[in-house]
Amino acid sequence: MFNVNDIKNGMTVEDEGNIFQVLDFSHVKPGKGAAFVKMKLKNLRTGAIVEKTYNSSVKLAQAHIQRKPMQYLYQAGDSYSFMDMQTYEQVELSKEQIGDDIKFLKENLSVDMIYYGDELIGLNLPEKIDYVVSATEQAVKGNTSSGAQKDATLENGMTIKVPLFINEGESVLVSTKDGKYVSRA
Repeated sequence: MFNVNDIKNGMTVEDEGNIFQVLDFSHVKPGKGAAFVKMKLKNLRTGAIVEKTYNSSVKLAQAHIQRKPMQYLYQAGDSYSFMDMQTYEQVELSKEQIGDDIKFLKENLSVDMIYYGDELIGLNLPEKIDYVVSATEQAVKGNTSSGAQKDATLENGMTIKVPLFINEGESVLVSTKDGKYVSRA
């Protein structure tokens, strides 16, 4: 247990039977009344983001989260298989457990599985992932205004906007935060 005043971004806490990760917090000391802490929390089981206010005297329990590196293997129907590279143990996640991160998966991608005790909560992707451009149009002569972009289909089937100088077969880095082109790999 720790006092709400000792909270930091990225910490994981237990509250009302749920496991939350602290995204943002602020200590507020109004002119009248007791101080309080406003927190923006992400529910690690559901992915929902909530805002909660706690009295500054409240104590919360820290949730001990473990991260285990694994490798994405393949998809079979609505289940996705991952393997622990140390023990060769395989784990399957459903489409619902992975959520929007499905579009970033590609074979042999290294991810971190998130566990709370023995319960598998979900996965964390790397910030940037390297993909090969499988299809894109050729740049049109004269279409060189600054920041001009074209559509490109990546090896996993995802379509993103890339600069005109990117060609088929090139490797590009894509951000998993917003799904946008970052740079050549």
